[in-house]
Amino acid sequence: MKNQYKTMINVIAVIDIGKTNKKIFLFDEGFNVVSQNSIQFKEITDEDGFPCDDINSIENWIKNQIEEIQTIGKFRIKAINFSTHGASLVYLNKEGERIMPLYNYLKPLDLKEFDGLYNSNEGVDEFSRKTASPAYGMLNTGLQMLSIKKSKPKLWKQVASILHYPQYLSYLFSNKITADFTSVGAHTATWDFDTMQYHKWLSEENINLPEPCKGNEATIVDVNGEEIAIGTGLHDSSSSIIPILEQEKNKDFVLLSTGTWIIAMNPFSKETLTQHQLKHNCLCFMTPEKQQVKSSMQFLGRIHEVYLKSLSDYFNVSIDRHLDLELNKTLCLEMIDQNAQVFLSEGIDTDFEAHNEYLQKFLSYETAYYQLVYEISKKVVAGLDLISDENATFSNVFISGGFNKNEMFINFLTLLKENITIKISDCKNESALGAALLMKKYFKK
Repeated sequence: MKNQYKTMINVIAVIDIGKTNKKIFLFDEGFNVVSQNSIQFKEITDEDGFPCDDINSIENWIKNQIEEIQTIGKFRIKAINFSTHGASLVYLNKEGERIMPLYNYLKPLDLKEFDGLYNSNEGVDEFSRKTASPAYGMLNTGLQMLSIKKSKPKLWKQVASILHYPQYLSYLFSNKITADFTSVGAHTATWDFDTMQYHKWLSEENINLPEPCKGNEATIVDVNGEEIAIGTGLHDSSSSIIPILEQEKNKDFVLLSTGTWIIAMNPFSKETLTQHQLKHNCLCFMTPEKQQVKSSMQFLGRIHEVYLKSLSDYFNVSIDRHLDLELNKTLCLEMIDQNAQVFLSEGIDTDFEAHNEYLQKFLSYETAYYQLVYEISKKVVAGLDLISDENATFSNVFISGGFNKNEMFINFLTLLKENITIKISDCKNESALGAALLMKKYFKK
């Protein structure tokens, strides 16, 4: 076996779990991806018939992937880390067994149920500001916990430990109950950003969560006969900023992470969240080192996605027609000059479905699509302005994700916000890479 190791490539494995795609990446010592695999799983339903992830199948896939890599013998896994979407919890009983489904963060939750929590903590606005958590319902994992405590008392009595999704995947290998700053700091309504510790309401409700640990620590575990460092995992949005923080070495920048959500992240903001920012879709994330990341989080990628389908049907073109459009700078300037509002609301958007009647205003696919991207860009620029500290400026905006290839989007940003330099992040798979970088010291062990 020792001779075989001499020819094996040392790697860090990262399990990267999105809502749609579940992926595993292997990074070599230069942090290049030397192997990757991706799969999708059909959703199942919870006890209320609402769609949710098939956590059993996901668990089995992860364990089988790791075992298969070890069996083939081409790569030697030095560490495993985990990056997942947020707003998802796993509940364990005293035997350490999972006792509920992985509830879907899109499941409706009646905010009136939590009037008592809000009213006993200076009202919804102040509580939301202090916890950097707009009242999002299921997206606030603290409210998920409280809802289950109230609505499922028999099940709640069995709960011994509560883990965020990344820490549960880590637990599958390490058997350790952990928490990390990126997960508890992601709009959970459990973290007090004024005192930078868990909010007092948790102890008042007798809810005990693990103390968060720094993201670069791992536990050495025997996995199928090999010693491997198991990281505690982290929230994917916070993970995606790590490669650029490492690359820029504390030069001020903002990261625009684009996908279903478009999230603008400023890791250099020193000011606490204000009521004004909170009411305009701002919140805070945290880095693995407990540093706040002032952010603007908007569901704009979803709006883009639903209108691509609507535009395709209405104008009878391919759903990918926008990819063939050439940048028309004159049309961009005309859109800005007209400053029309067709697709999006003035304030916070709450409607994420397409409306074909809006398309009747346009004679061509091109003008309709440019109008859509203009309105999205305008919202993004407003978000960038909101997360800037009063006397601080930033010049570099890194764009990662799907919109970094959208020439219209990039052009609108540069026209709408002067004195910024758009940089296309040359990192790929940022959230997975961020999780891998935290484990780099384990290459030497």
